[in-house]
This record gives sequence, structure tokens and C-alpha cells, in this order.
Amino acid sequence: MRKDPSINLHLGCSLEAMRSMKDNQYDLAIVDPPYGIDSSSTFHGSGKLRNRVLNTDNKIQRWDTAPSPEYFEELFRVSKEQIVWGGNYFDLPPTRCVIAWDKVQPWENFSGWEMGWTSFNKPAPLFKFDNRTGGKIHPTQKPIELYKYCLEKFASPGDKILDTHLGSGSIACACWDLGFDLDAWEIDKDYFEKTVARYTEHSKQSKLF
Repeated sequence: MRKDPSINLHLGCSLEAMRSMKDNQYDLAIVDPPYGIDSSSTFHGSGKLRNRVLNTDNKIQRWDTAPSPEYFEELFRVSKEQIVWGGNYFDLPPTRCVIAWDKVQPWENFSGWEMGWTSFNKPAPLFKFDNRTGGKIHPTQKPIELYKYCLEKFASPGDKILDTHLGSGSIACACWDLGFDLDAWEIDKDYFEKTVARYTEHSKQSKLF
């Protein structure tokens, strides 16, 4: 009988949390930090393009603020290996292995694929999966299948996983399905509450099969 993995979802700042972590505390970090590009061209909410979103206190905040250099210093300190989505936007070391996620995107004004920078010395893989699904709760939501692919290809049984930007919680669902322990942080309360609800429903449904 399977032992349920430890999935710990935290509301708060991941950088502050990492400052108190031990060196190499996690075997693999899979992260999708904000790129710091012009978010006015990013889809958010009910079919509108907005460069700012309202939080629960009705205070306007930018969701697309790039992480500081300290963030990457801490990320590399607390994890043995890393996968960073949108790695082409950040100043990261040269690597042999980048993941190309082919989104099966038919529209020329949207990116056809997305790059995941990795710390691994392996051949660069291609993963093809159509992300045109309904029910998104986050503007940069990635499919559960993408995180399952990363875990199956780059993680080993028993590895402890870190995610610093939980977003829609797809990684939590993937870790639950594949049995990986996960610690993840999300700083936005609205997204966090929606994500916890999504993950709770996903893990509940998976127990029925």
C-alpha cells in the first residue's frame, strides 16, 4: 500500500523561508519565478488584459516582479539540482540541458514553446503537451503533466522537492500523484487559497481510483 507523500503548502515569502534553510536541504527545486517582463500583455482574470491585479485588500500590486539576485543565491544553496522555467529571462550559468516545452500553440502571437533551464548534465529533451485547457486559476498556470514529466525524468525516488512560486499548484498535484515530498510557497493569498482548494480536490479524487 502506498504511503502518502508529505505535501506542505505555505503562504508567505519563499526568500525569507530559504534564508533559514540548511545547505542542500532539497534534492531538486522546480521553480517558475516571475520573469519581470511587461505583464500588460499577460492574460489574467475574466478575459481581460491587465498589468495589475487586485489582492484581497483591494491594493494594487504587480504580480510580475522578477526575483532578486539573492533569490537565486539562496535557491542554489538550499537545493542540489534545479529546474527554472523561463530561464532565458534570468542570468543563469550556461547549461547543456534545457527543457523545451512545446505548447502545441496555433497562434503566432503567442510563444510556441517555453524553456526550462536545468542544472543537469544531460541531453536537452523536448516535451510536447497542449496547454489549451479551461479552468485556469493563475495567469502562468502550467499543466500537471509537465511537472510529472520533470519529476519522472530528473528526480529519483525519495527526493525532496522545493517550489518557491507555487502559483496554481500543478506541482503539488504531480508530487502527490508520483509520491514525492514537497515544500512549496506562494506569497499571494488569493492564489494560495485557490491553489489549496485545487490540490485538496485533486488529492481527494485520486484516492478514489
